[in-house]
Amino acid sequence: MTSILPALDGVVTLTFLDLQEIRFVDAFLGAGVHWKTIREAHAKAQEILGPYPFSRGRFVTDGRSIFEDLAHGAARSDAALVDMVSGQGSFNRIVRSFIATLKFSTDGQADEWWPLGKARNVVLSPHRSFGQPIVPREGVPTAILAKAYRAEQSLHHVARWFEVSERSVRDAVAFEASLAA
Repeated sequence: MTSILPALDGVVTLTFLDLQEIRFVDAFLGAGVHWKTIREAHAKAQEILGPYPFSRGRFVTDGRSIFEDLAHGAARSDAALVDMVSGQGSFNRIVRSFIATLKFSTDGQADEWWPLGKARNVVLSPHRSFGQPIVPREGVPTAILAKAYRAEQSLHHVARWFEVSERSVRDAVAFEASLAA
Protein backbone atom coordinates (compact mmCIF):
# COMPACT_ATOMS: atom_id res chain seq x y z
CA MET A 1 0.00 0.00 0.00
CA THR A 2 2.72 2.47 -0.91
CA SER A 3 2.29 5.59 -2.97
CA ILE A 4 3.71 5.64 -6.47
CA LEU A 5 4.48 9.35 -6.12
CA PRO A 6 8.01 10.38 -5.11
CA ALA A 7 8.60 12.35 -1.93
CA LEU A 8 8.47 16.12 -2.43
CA ASP A 9 11.08 18.06 -0.48
CA GLY A 10 11.48 15.05 1.80
CA VAL A 11 7.75 14.84 2.55
CA VAL A 12 5.88 11.65 1.69
CA THR A 13 3.08 12.28 -0.79
CA LEU A 14 -0.20 10.40 -1.03
CA THR A 15 -2.53 9.95 -3.97
CA PHE A 16 -6.29 10.17 -3.60
CA LEU A 17 -6.46 6.35 -3.71
CA ASP A 18 -3.73 6.12 -1.02
CA LEU A 19 -5.95 8.31 1.16
CA GLN A 20 -8.96 6.06 0.57
CA GLU A 21 -6.96 2.91 1.38
CA ILE A 22 -5.82 4.54 4.64
CA ARG A 23 -9.40 5.54 5.46
CA PHE A 24 -10.55 1.93 4.97
CA VAL A 25 -7.71 0.63 7.16
CA ASP A 26 -8.63 3.19 9.82
CA ALA A 27 -12.31 2.17 9.62
CA PHE A 28 -11.40 -1.52 9.93
CA LEU A 29 -9.17 -0.77 12.94
CA GLY A 30 -11.92 1.35 14.47
CA ALA A 31 -14.36 -1.54 14.04
CA GLY A 32 -11.99 -3.84 15.95
CA VAL A 33 -10.24 -5.71 13.12
CA HIS A 34 -6.65 -6.68 13.98
CA TRP A 35 -3.68 -5.43 11.94
CA LYS A 36 -2.72 -8.98 10.95
CA THR A 37 -6.18 -9.59 9.49
CA ILE A 38 -6.08 -6.28 7.61
CA ARG A 39 -2.64 -7.05 6.13
CA GLU A 40 -3.67 -10.56 5.05
CA ALA A 41 -6.99 -9.38 3.60
CA HIS A 42 -5.27 -6.54 1.74
CA ALA A 43 -2.65 -8.87 0.26
CA LYS A 44 -5.29 -11.34 -0.97
CA ALA A 45 -7.51 -8.56 -2.27
CA GLN A 46 -4.56 -7.08 -4.15
CA GLU A 47 -3.93 -10.44 -5.84
CA ILE A 48 -7.55 -10.50 -7.02
CA LEU A 49 -8.29 -6.84 -7.76
CA GLY A 50 -4.87 -5.24 -8.27
CA PRO A 51 -3.62 -2.06 -6.59
CA TYR A 52 -5.79 -0.16 -4.11
CA PRO A 53 -8.32 -2.96 -3.61
CA PHE A 54 -9.97 -1.47 -0.50
CA SER A 55 -10.75 1.77 -2.37
CA ARG A 56 -13.12 -0.15 -4.64
CA GLY A 57 -15.76 -0.11 -1.88
CA ARG A 58 -16.37 -3.85 -2.10
CA PHE A 59 -15.27 -4.64 1.46
CA VAL A 60 -17.19 -4.69 4.73
CA THR A 61 -16.44 -5.89 8.23
CA ASP A 62 -18.16 -7.40 11.23
CA GLY A 63 -15.37 -6.20 13.54
CA ARG A 64 -13.35 -9.42 13.29
CA SER A 65 -13.04 -10.26 9.60
CA ILE A 66 -12.92 -8.39 6.31
CA PHE A 67 -15.38 -9.58 3.67
CA GLU A 68 -15.59 -8.94 -0.05
CA ASP A 69 -19.16 -8.09 -1.00
CA LEU A 70 -19.77 -10.24 -4.08
CA ALA A 71 -22.97 -8.36 -4.85
CA HIS A 72 -21.27 -4.95 -4.67
CA GLY A 73 -23.68 -2.35 -5.97
CA ALA A 74 -26.66 -4.71 -6.00
CA ALA A 75 -29.86 -3.48 -4.39
CA ARG A 76 -29.88 -6.17 -1.70
CA SER A 77 -29.53 -5.73 2.04
CA ASP A 78 -28.34 -9.31 2.59
CA ALA A 79 -25.53 -10.01 0.15
CA ALA A 80 -23.10 -12.84 -0.40
CA LEU A 81 -19.84 -12.12 1.41
CA VAL A 82 -16.50 -13.91 1.28
CA ASP A 83 -14.03 -13.71 4.16
CA MET A 84 -10.82 -12.40 2.55
CA VAL A 85 -8.52 -14.31 4.92
CA SER A 86 -10.27 -17.70 5.21
CA GLY A 87 -12.00 -17.67 1.82
CA GLN A 88 -15.25 -18.85 3.42
CA GLY A 89 -18.57 -17.48 2.27
CA SER A 90 -21.08 -15.80 4.53
CA PHE A 91 -24.53 -14.22 4.26
CA ASN A 92 -24.76 -11.25 6.58
CA ARG A 93 -26.46 -7.90 6.73
CA ILE A 94 -23.70 -5.29 7.17
CA VAL A 95 -24.14 -1.56 7.63
CA ARG A 96 -22.42 0.27 4.79
CA SER A 97 -22.39 3.86 6.09
CA PHE A 98 -18.65 4.24 5.53
CA ILE A 99 -18.92 3.19 1.88
CA ALA A 100 -21.92 5.48 1.43
CA THR A 101 -19.62 8.54 1.64
CA LEU A 102 -17.77 7.46 -1.52
CA LYS A 103 -18.74 7.75 -5.17
CA PHE A 104 -17.23 5.13 -7.45
CA SER A 105 -16.16 5.38 -11.09
CA THR A 106 -17.39 2.95 -13.72
CA ASP A 107 -14.30 0.77 -13.14
CA GLY A 108 -15.19 0.48 -9.44
CA GLN A 109 -12.46 2.76 -7.99
CA ALA A 110 -13.28 5.41 -5.40
CA ASP A 111 -13.61 8.64 -7.36
CA GLU A 112 -15.10 11.12 -4.88
CA TRP A 113 -15.26 11.31 -1.10
CA TRP A 114 -18.14 13.16 0.54
CA PRO A 115 -16.75 13.37 4.12
CA LEU A 116 -19.94 14.83 5.62
CA GLY A 117 -22.18 12.55 3.55
CA LYS A 118 -23.60 13.02 0.06
CA ALA A 119 -26.40 15.27 1.33
CA ARG A 120 -23.84 17.90 2.42
CA ASN A 121 -21.87 20.31 0.22
CA VAL A 122 -18.27 19.12 0.67
CA VAL A 123 -16.43 16.81 -1.72
CA LEU A 124 -12.86 15.71 -2.38
CA SER A 125 -12.04 14.49 -5.86
CA PRO A 126 -8.66 13.93 -7.49
CA HIS A 127 -10.17 15.43 -10.67
CA ARG A 128 -11.19 18.77 -9.17
CA SER A 129 -9.18 21.54 -7.51
CA PHE A 130 -6.15 19.26 -7.07
CA GLY A 131 -8.07 17.05 -4.65
CA GLN A 132 -8.61 19.70 -2.00
CA PRO A 133 -12.00 19.87 -0.24
CA ILE A 134 -14.44 22.04 -2.19
CA VAL A 135 -18.13 22.82 -2.38
CA PRO A 136 -19.18 20.65 -5.33
CA ARG A 137 -21.33 22.92 -7.47
CA GLU A 138 -19.14 26.02 -7.53
CA GLY A 139 -15.76 24.41 -6.78
CA VAL A 140 -14.76 26.91 -4.09
CA PRO A 141 -12.28 25.44 -1.56
CA THR A 142 -13.80 24.89 1.88
CA ALA A 143 -10.73 26.42 3.56
CA ILE A 144 -11.34 29.75 1.76
CA LEU A 145 -15.02 29.83 2.74
CA ALA A 146 -14.27 28.92 6.36
CA LYS A 147 -11.53 31.56 6.61
CA ALA A 148 -13.84 34.22 5.17
CA TYR A 149 -16.59 33.20 7.60
CA ARG A 150 -14.20 33.41 10.58
CA ALA A 151 -13.30 36.96 9.52
CA GLU A 152 -16.83 38.15 8.70
CA GLN A 153 -19.06 35.97 10.96
CA SER A 154 -21.88 36.16 8.39
CA LEU A 155 -23.03 33.21 6.29
CA HIS A 156 -25.03 35.57 4.09
CA HIS A 157 -22.13 37.92 3.26
CA VAL A 158 -19.64 35.11 2.57
CA ALA A 159 -22.17 33.29 0.39
CA ARG A 160 -22.81 36.46 -1.60
CA TRP A 161 -19.08 37.25 -2.04
CA PHE A 162 -18.25 33.78 -3.37
CA GLU A 163 -21.57 33.22 -5.17
CA VAL A 164 -22.36 30.04 -3.24
CA SER A 165 -25.32 29.07 -1.08
CA GLU A 166 -25.37 29.81 2.64
CA ARG A 167 -25.69 26.05 3.12
CA SER A 168 -22.39 25.56 1.26
CA VAL A 169 -20.68 28.06 3.58
CA ARG A 170 -22.20 26.35 6.64
CA ASP A 171 -21.02 22.92 5.43
CA ALA A 172 -17.54 24.25 4.59
CA VAL A 173 -17.22 25.78 8.06
CA ALA A 174 -18.41 22.53 9.70
CA PHE A 175 -15.97 20.47 7.65
CA GLU A 176 -12.98 22.71 8.40
CA ALA A 177 -13.92 22.72 12.11
CA SER A 178 -13.97 18.90 12.07
CA LEU A 179 -10.39 18.93 10.77
CA ALA A 180 -9.29 21.17 13.63
CA ALA A 181 -10.95 18.96 16.26
